[in-house]
Amino acid sequence: MHSLIRPNAWVGLKLPSGSTKVIQIIPDTTISLGKYGAFPANLVLGRPYHLTFEVLDKTLEETFSRLRIVPASELHAEAIAEEDEAEGNATPATGSANDAVLTATEGEEFSLVDEKGNVVARSGREVIDDSAIQTLTQEEIEELKREGNNAGKDVIAKLMLSHTALDQKTTFSLAKYKLLKTKKYIRRFQVVPIDVAGFAQWQLEEKDASKIMDMRAEMFGLVGCWGNVHYGGEDSMINDPHSRSDQCEKTCVPVQPDELKGRWLVVDDTCGMLVAAMAERMGVLYPKEGDDEEAATAEQQEVKTEASTQNGSAQQNGDVEMADAVPETTVPERPKTMATNKKQKVRPKGSDFAIPFSQTNTLTVIHSTSQPNLSLLNYWNFDITAPNHPPHPLLNHLLNLTWLQLLKPELDTSYSTPPPTASAEELASWKPSRRGNFHRKRRRFARTRYIVDSTRAGNFSGLVCASSMDPISILKHTLPLLAGGAPVAIYSPSIEPLAALADCFSVPRRTAWTSGNVPETVDKSLEELERWEGNEQFPLNPTLLQGVSIQTSRARRWQVLPMRTHPLMTERGGADGYVFTAWRAKPAEGRVEARGKFKKIQPSKKAGKTEEAGTPAETPTPAAVEDDDAAMAAKRKRADTVPALDTEGASAPENAATDDVASPTKKRKVDGGAEV
Repeated sequence: MHSLIRPNAWVGLKLPSGSTKVIQIIPDTTISLGKYGAFPANLVLGRPYHLTFEVLDKTLEETFSRLRIVPASELHAEAIAEEDEAEGNATPATGSANDAVLTATEGEEFSLVDEKGNVVARSGREVIDDSAIQTLTQEEIEELKREGNNAGKDVIAKLMLSHTALDQKTTFSLAKYKLLKTKKYIRRFQVVPIDVAGFAQWQLEEKDASKIMDMRAEMFGLVGCWGNVHYGGEDSMINDPHSRSDQCEKTCVPVQPDELKGRWLVVDDTCGMLVAAMAERMGVLYPKEGDDEEAATAEQQEVKTEASTQNGSAQQNGDVEMADAVPETTVPERPKTMATNKKQKVRPKGSDFAIPFSQTNTLTVIHSTSQPNLSLLNYWNFDITAPNHPPHPLLNHLLNLTWLQLLKPELDTSYSTPPPTASAEELASWKPSRRGNFHRKRRRFARTRYIVDSTRAGNFSGLVCASSMDPISILKHTLPLLAGGAPVAIYSPSIEPLAALADCFSVPRRTAWTSGNVPETVDKSLEELERWEGNEQFPLNPTLLQGVSIQTSRARRWQVLPMRTHPLMTERGGADGYVFTAWRAKPAEGRVEARGKFKKIQPSKKAGKTEEAGTPAETPTPAAVEDDDAAMAAKRKRADTVPALDTEGASAPENAATDDVASPTKKRKVDGGAEV
């Protein structure tokens, strides 16, 4: 994200009323804020974000309003005054009545001071009725708004000084009264960048919430977190095959499954907001600084070329028309924030079958129409419908295909129709429009063929969905494309579709599946079971997902005040939203059997007897050792020839013939006692 305001960038203007105005900063234009005034767009170009500007009144010499940067000390003057008073470092008020702040004095919680530092209003315990006396009439207020200056602060000060019962207001009522008047008359705004969280909040509260399926900012973060969306590594671009115009699809770039890494499948019905949230986490949403400079340099070169062409044609005609002098004060000059003496880089164009996409860190969008609806990406200067798009990171990392191309590509004409071919002599004899259509069709075929083949090759790192389609039908065709351990995150405004999906992977269904109670799955390989179409009882293979859960989250705003802390009662309603999460599993072929390794313990009988008797153990003689070895060999021989039986007639374990474990029917003498 940029730190400075760039030309043609979309920004958000936070107004004193609490609303946000999303506009595009187009150079040499005028930005209107309604009742707060208007100003030239060039005054904010090259400025940092998050600054607070104040719209000043027009002077007699200028025809436009200038801006003043409000310092932080003025924005937080009331908080600073309260802290100074609490520490005992209160200073007398200075300045005019326009800069008067609400500050505390000795023995009072809150007070209003005038230009001389005299207290004109104090907080009390009495509550003023809504019909408090205000000496200024509406006509006088309108006259102050027209004739006043200092960005509306004169109107606020005179309104408060003209209130006859202001000294009887409580602390909370006094602060609330000034806040309401400030929101109504002060002419200030703050410039903020367009990020996913802020834009989602603006779209949800001030625009059409159904356009983004009622997804809140925390929901975008939750889906991206459970989808494990992150930076997928450096770009791995595809080499140019350098195909000629007379070569067909045999020269297309083959898909290399080993190079396909860090890719996510997306099903987006939020007009591109889900794609924007994922691209922001992957680092491919905001253009780089160099791309803006190259685009601006190209624009300036084009303007200079047109100007020189017009001057040359006018001089050749002999008549030069002089333009009228335009005063410098009518439109402020555009700040020079970028170098203009850089040479424009000429990027060589590849052949028709050259693929411009990266093999890593990509987003593959599956849609049901001829063109995906990603209109909200225009606020980040990306238009998917533009044929000759300026440099943008999403150009190389955003791929899209239809459900028809994914399921039955042979029925899609752009995939199955062979590309046209022509020799160099034929191309030279054609008209420019026909040559353009020829190359366009070949490039479209190559890109469609690569996108479809790479998508059907699978090995995706995750699946993220926010769609009105049935999630069961989505997973039926996308689960086989995921790699082992890939996360799945599906958003839905209601919980019912996700509950039906979670039931497909329940423990009873998985148990019935693994026990062989589904006759349709008999004698089928693992690949066939992964792509199984399902039936009424088993819509999906219940062994393909593990750790299935449904969750929700909502961040509520609270009003935090002494003795009146509660959630904001004006919070919007709408759908809470739910997220289905799981992980892709690769089932093993056959049944899984768990076997343990048992350690044999062979204690010495003589050592045990000696230790219990309290006498030192005697050292066995060589003859005794040979007798013990012979006895052990005889026992092993009998165990090999005659299997030992337990009490129920079943064979005993393999180690039943050893001394450490005895058969249940065999008795042995241990320390003078019989042990069964």
